[in-house]
Amino acid sequence: MGAIAFDHPFLSGLVGDEETSAWFTAEADIRAMLQFEAALARAEAAHGVIPEPAAQTISTACAAFDADIPSLRAATARDGVAVPEFIRQLRATVGDASPHVHVGATSQDVIDTSLMLRLKPVAFVFAARLAATELRFAELQQTCGDRSLMGRTRMQAAIPITVADRLQAWRAPLGGYRETLTALRFPMQFGGPVGTLDKLGDKAVAVRSSLAQELGLVDTQQWQSQRAIIAEFAGLLGQISGSLGKFGQDVALMAQAGDEIGLTGGGGSSAMAHKQNPVAAETLVALARFNATQISAIHHSMVHEQERSGAAWTLEWLVLPQMTIATGAALRLAHELASTINSLGTTDT
Repeated sequence: MGAIAFDHPFLSGLVGDEETSAWFTAEADIRAMLQFEAALARAEAAHGVIPEPAAQTISTACAAFDADIPSLRAATARDGVAVPEFIRQLRATVGDASPHVHVGATSQDVIDTSLMLRLKPVAFVFAARLAATELRFAELQQTCGDRSLMGRTRMQAAIPITVADRLQAWRAPLGGYRETLTALRFPMQFGGPVGTLDKLGDKAVAVRSSLAQELGLVDTQQWQSQRAIIAEFAGLLGQISGSLGKFGQDVALMAQAGDEIGLTGGGGSSAMAHKQNPVAAETLVALARFNATQISAIHHSMVHEQERSGAAWTLEWLVLPQMTIATGAALRLAHELASTINSLGTTDT
């Protein structure tokens, strides 16, 4: 067992999600940081903070920049963040324009904005996956919705329901999550060393507005020490994976009963060749519980002392990517599981 299952050579086949993980690689992070620096130079040139030729040089350099990853690793161990070394490397590539790189910005502006630039496409991927699972539940309702199921409360037989009733419980929250994801506003972080943009003087507001427009993010006041944005996103991840975990738990119990659900395929056993284990359903439960436990850490990371916290910020880095990948995996598995259902309930009415 590896330390991180989500990118483990084989455990990632169970709990990983390549499409989501791709947004949390070093390469994706660096691309987004370069996007920030190039956009910052253009925005500052537009308002006369730096010369236009310097902005062009910086923007061109960012498009071709190849970071020295080992040096970034060593510097992060020393500085607690990669940005000082990243900026040093970038300045070394732009010649006479080097004094105009990163003007008025700070490390947190680069890192938090990089995160927003990467979470934004992830949200749309998740919304599309929710829509696909909703559609599959609708198909099952059309083919099996009128069939009977035994309703169960507290894991005991209660009174009969229809398959449509069970499907509605699975499907009901997904549309709301999808709408929330597509309506999310991803804010740029740009506050300078202590959140005041002091080095930009009376041009700060104009530069910030132009920078947000360049990046396709929302122009807001700095939020470097107020992390509700992160906590709200993590909370949504917990809700999505929790609802999908409920679906997985129901499927596992229905498969245990034996006559309430038909599934195509299943996981094999090393000792019992006749078994088809409901692996996807079980994994949905595990991922839901994993994310539920991470919410506490995200809430702890909201406590930033004064204008910036290294400890709380680092805690976010440890937790939020894993929560996001876990949710991506849950969405992938939920659709795969729903697609393997070939029958629900009984034909008796």
